Parts: sequence; structure tokens; C-alpha cells
Amino acid sequence: MPSLFEPIELGSIYARNRILMAPLTRARGTREHIPTPIMAEYYAQRAAAGLIISEATGISREGLGWPYAPGLWSQEQVEAWKPVTAAVHAKGGKIVAQLWHMGRIVHSSVTGQQPVSCSATKAPEALHTYDGKQASEIARALTREDIERILNDYENAARNALQAGFDGVQIHAANGYLIDEFLRDSTNHRVDEYGGLPENRIRFLREVTERVIATIGADRTSVRLSPNGGTEGCIDSYPEQVFVPAAKLLNDLDIAFLELREPRPNGTSDKNDQPQLHGPIREVFKKPLVLNLGYTRDKAIETVVTGVADAISFGRAFLANPDLVLRLEDNLPLNQDDIHTWYSQGAEGYIDYSLAR
Repeated sequence: MPSLFEPIELGSIYARNRILMAPLTRARGTREHIPTPIMAEYYAQRAAAGLIISEATGISREGLGWPYAPGLWSQEQVEAWKPVTAAVHAKGGKIVAQLWHMGRIVHSSVTGQQPVSCSATKAPEALHTYDGKQASEIARALTREDIERILNDYENAARNALQAGFDGVQIHAANGYLIDEFLRDSTNHRVDEYGGLPENRIRFLREVTERVIATIGADRTSVRLSPNGGTEGCIDSYPEQVFVPAAKLLNDLDIAFLELREPRPNGTSDKNDQPQLHGPIREVFKKPLVLNLGYTRDKAIETVVTGVADAISFGRAFLANPDLVLRLEDNLPLNQDDIHTWYSQGAEGYIDYSLAR
């Protein structure tokens, strides 16, 4: 059976191990959502990962409400990403861009626009802005014309990602953001072909994925789902009825790999009572399956060896351990991350963590 430390092919990407760096928002861009030079050093430090999935990266100003997060809709952003991807490649690493539309989880003070979603709903919690957290706002329900425009934004961002030097993209369809809002019955109240039955709620995910595939190829396209639990009030009553068919659809579209973010009842973060769905999803998704959230070294090794998944993505462990692959391989102790520097704008807690050797 394969080992966590052995290579794997993820579509057209040859990953030298099965330890992936999960997408992690770090807020080191500019207020205009331009990547900065310090980001090149940060990602290059972590290039030993089999594959780096970049921080969530906005496909449009409308869809990017996180302060200081980077985008991929303009040529200026493309040019600023090029030194980042080049730095990763110079260390022998691979990196894909995670494409992000935040849906209703944005504030108009950041985007300059009313938030949008599949339906006119409101996030239950306050949102990050440049002036601290502010109360969420009611989202405008997308029209069919809006949906076509957003599909064009995904196409543009995917094309820009390859121009910027990324090895592919991951479509962010998890964590209560726009695509996830379409998928779940708590946020999707539509009565047209995008709402109601699970096959209708999956439609937007299908159209986004098909558009990205048509732009850069299925072998460079991956997707992230969060099938159990919920974020920002975005949850489904019967997730297996939605996410297993969604995974089957993605299998049929021949994407490079599928990543699942799955909290557990006794987990260290985002605890929930809905069962994990990687088992039934594994039955219908035959391409590489990547699992995420709360994996220890031993659990990750066991999960890959037993064939439950093909790779594991690590998030918080990569924050404080640029050399995480070495530490896992040699069973070395891990640095602890500092929550106060997750979204700060300096080098502290970003590029200054110590190496094991």
C-alpha cells in the first residue's frame, strides 16, 4: 500500500509526497488585493509539500471581502503572483491557486458592492473588514445574468492562474462561500433550476467546474468540498443526498483530485454532529481523494496506508512548520502557531518560524 511519503500523480501534477499544504488565508496582500514579495518567501519555505494549495484567492472584487487577501482578476495581480510561483518552483515545489468567491460572507465596506448569494439571505456572524468586524448584510439574490457573469469570472481567474505560473487551480466550493451556499438547503431558497432538489443545487458547481475545465483542462482542475457540518449558518439537512452526487459528478468530469474538509464531533476545531462522508464519497469518486482537518502524523499515515484516502492536507501545522514534511517523516516535534499572527500584515508569525535542523 502507498505511504504518506511516496509520490502521487494529481492529474498533470507530479507530487513528490502525499503531504499537501491546505489553503490558508494569511492576509499579507495589499488593500488592492495585490500579492506582496513576502508571500514568495512564505510559500517557498513550504515548497517541500507534495503540493501547495494557495490561500483562497478572489476571482473578482465582488467576491473578495477579506481584508488584504490576494486576487487573480487583473493583470497587475498576475504579475505580482509570478515571483511567488517562481520561488516555489525554484525549490522543486508545485502550487495551485484556490479560486474564491465569498458569496454573502463579504461586507460592502470592503468590496464597495452589496454582497450576493444564490438567495437573499444574511450571514449570522459579523464579518472581517478593514475597520474591524462589522454586522453582515443581506445578500442580493443572483439573477441568471449574474450567474453567467460569475462563470466568466471563474474562467478569467483560471486563465490568469496559469499565466501567473500556477500548476493548476482548486475551485473553493466549501466553508459557506458562494458555491457552498448554492449546495445547501439552509441558504439556497431558489425555485428555479438552481434550487430545490439536490441535482438542481449541484448545478452551479457543475457549471463552474465545466467552465474551468474548458479553460485550463480537467487535469489541472481540482475542487474542495466541506460535506459535513456547516460554516456561517450554511448547512444542509441531508448532506449525503447532496455531496455524494456532487462527488460523482466531479468524478465524471475527470478532475485531478477532490479535497474534503471534514470536522468531527471530537475534533479540535469546527466540531459538529453530522457524520463524515469520505466513505460514501470514496465509493463514487475514483480519482485521488485528499482529506483535511485535524490529522495527526499517525492518523495521516494510517489513512493513506489503508486506502481511506490518497493524500492528506495539513493546514495549521504548516503555519508554524515550514519544514513540516521533514518533521512528519522523522517524527520530530512541531512548533505551535500563534493565532494572533494568522491575519496580521508583517513577517512575525509568517516567515520567522524555526526549522528543525
